[in-house]
Amino acid sequence: MSQWPSGVTVVTTLAGDGAWHGMTASSFSSVSLEPPLVSICLTKTLYSHELIAASGIFGVNVLAKDQTDVGRRFAGMDASADRFAGETWSTDQTGVPLLDSALGWFDCRVVHAYPGGDHTIFVGEVVGARAARRSAPLLFHARGWGQFADVLPDVAALSDPGVVGGLAVAARDQEVAHVAAGVAGAGARVRVADLTGAVSLEEAGAMVPRTLPLETASVLVADRAQADLVLAAGVSVVEICLDPGKPGRTEELLAALDGIEFRSAVRIQDPFAPERLDVVLDAIEQLAAARVLEIGVPDTAGSATPLRVRAFLQEAVALARPVPLRMGLHDRDRLGLVKAIIALKSGVRHFDTTLAGIDGAVATEDLVRLLEEVDVHTPVDSAALAALARELRAGAPTPLTPSSLVEPSGPQIVGAAG
Repeated sequence: MSQWPSGVTVVTTLAGDGAWHGMTASSFSSVSLEPPLVSICLTKTLYSHELIAASGIFGVNVLAKDQTDVGRRFAGMDASADRFAGETWSTDQTGVPLLDSALGWFDCRVVHAYPGGDHTIFVGEVVGARAARRSAPLLFHARGWGQFADVLPDVAALSDPGVVGGLAVAARDQEVAHVAAGVAGAGARVRVADLTGAVSLEEAGAMVPRTLPLETASVLVADRAQADLVLAAGVSVVEICLDPGKPGRTEELLAALDGIEFRSAVRIQDPFAPERLDVVLDAIEQLAAARVLEIGVPDTAGSATPLRVRAFLQEAVALARPVPLRMGLHDRDRLGLVKAIIALKSGVRHFDTTLAGIDGAVATEDLVRLLEEVDVHTPVDSAALAALARELRAGAPTPLTPSSLVEPSGPQIVGAAG
């Protein structure tokens, strides 16, 4: 049985004098949806068994991945005199203690108690419940505490939002048409223009480079009018930025995208900032419910640490489904590929990179080689991209190194180059 993985809960109840008691348990299961019933199995010799049998009430608190210490404490694996100390607890219908920081809890009244060998199977009717956190669960296997195993995907998709803008900023406009066509021909979507700086719809229209491969391209737009303009011009995907920190902005954006959600890639501003976690996750839930084409989570200027990327994506990927998250990879401190592996193992399958890393992002050809080395297929012509990157680097007035790459402070304005 130690080879059977399970979640970890803390089962709580009350003594006759109202004192709190609790124990760690993994023998917890759903029994019925209508009425809502769950079960726990407790050894008959346990004090908690005696209390639940007498009181007829219990709570089940589902632990998160970062609550190993709570599980160990309630399993009697440390010498804490008060197992409930250091945590915040609430009560609901029955009065049993319920852990505020748990993934969720169930407040239950016993409706059946069946003999199960040296255990009793308590079936409880759920009279109160709460899903309190967005996180991964704590798991127990082979007497060890852990998290979900990470599995690399079979396929990853790439797009390039930076090469056209990077060439324009580097005053290499004469190369834009050739490079954009090459990236698109190799199988990666390429952003061909940024219209967010246009002061009128006429100016925005003039900025759409109609000589570039629009049918496999994206354009960054500021509003619905610009989106309609570029879609009518034959652009495949519109990208639009969202600042979820502004109250009501997500709802306003979704209203503006009504009818074109399936062609809209929404890029969330500064998604990895810890202080923005709740508003970002709320926005991801709303965007996923609206079925936008994809949700972009750029690592702005490479500021997110690998651990921060891991923690954020463990929560965000599940909330986004079935809409894919597209992570933008910056290469500050040469950690971009490290974050790419972390993102892959966290469930991300779509990436933004830039050919030759010309704008400070991870170089597309470097990510493609990494994917090949770990047997993750990507539907691009890696040889064609590598040759194009060599050509781009060779044509630079100075070698393309991290110190010479453009370090964008925000969206770059790209005209109708090419």
